[in-house]
Amino acid sequence: MNPYTHLTMNERETIFLMYEQGETIGHISETLDRSKSTISRELHRNSNKDGSYSPSTAHGEYKRRKQLCGRHRTLDKDSIFQLVKRLFLNEQWSPEQISGRLNLENAKNKISYNTIYRAIYRGDFDEPGLSTGNRGAIRKLRHRGKTRHSKNRVERRGKIPISNTIHERPDSANERTEIGHWEADTVAGQTGKACLVTLVDRKSRLLLIGKSEKKASKPVVDQMIKLLQGIDSNFCKTITPDRGKEFSQHARLTKELNNTQIYFPDPHAPWQRGSNENTNGLLREYSPKGVDLTDATDEEIQGWATKLNTRPKKCLNWKIPYEIFYKTVLHLI
Repeated sequence: MNPYTHLTMNERETIFLMYEQGETIGHISETLDRSKSTISRELHRNSNKDGSYSPSTAHGEYKRRKQLCGRHRTLDKDSIFQLVKRLFLNEQWSPEQISGRLNLENAKNKISYNTIYRAIYRGDFDEPGLSTGNRGAIRKLRHRGKTRHSKNRVERRGKIPISNTIHERPDSANERTEIGHWEADTVAGQTGKACLVTLVDRKSRLLLIGKSEKKASKPVVDQMIKLLQGIDSNFCKTITPDRGKEFSQHARLTKELNNTQIYFPDPHAPWQRGSNENTNGLLREYSPKGVDLTDATDEEIQGWATKLNTRPKKCLNWKIPYEIFYKTVLHLI
């Protein structure tokens, strides 16, 4: 343990009096029980230009230098604070996405995601109306640990005929080596009303999204055909939906999309379509469960897609889905 303590104001006044009386540095150090080097350094560092020593001036200089010591918090700088706050609250980027993208773009102000998490839990980003209760910006963090079905749960929903199983899917889809292998699902709104149809490319994680008037096979498949016909036919190689009844007309998908093959996952295995499941979870930030999507406009829905497609991902080395899918580079920060 280091026993050293800084000089006090009283000690500086003693140094001043004894030094003015012509006492030696050795005598002053013995009187204060300090080392000679401490007294010598104090007189050398804190004397005025004319050589005189003032205890009040010396103590003021000590306080000024002490404030400059140590590492300052990165978020104390207003420019980086406002950037992080905007990306977290307005763009819904996670702390790790903010940190990773800053490092990728070689920004002058780099910051660790732990620093951002600490700021969130300190309440640095809290604003009126952010959430109900008193937890503020903490509520903007993504929640995990969703309730899952128990092991012994029996599937009671209707079964649909399947064309191919996921185990027959080509290696290029399984290993994410090329663009054009899609995972599909629906995001329900209010029961019995409009829903969202989502398609996620396995390699780039690009999201295609459209609204279906209801969660039924015909409108859902119609929307999927519309979304996939809007891209280059070379980028539509396979589709892996879940086993919901809304995909029972999958044969029509194959016919309308140049013989694109449909592969179904195993029952109760959402991880086999993990990219789509994860993206749907992020989409819930804009379309919470139970909210009627009937009046949601195409412009609003495409705005959600744009936000997710321009959000950096750790699995893409902090690039964004748009950059991977279209083989381009954007400057986001």
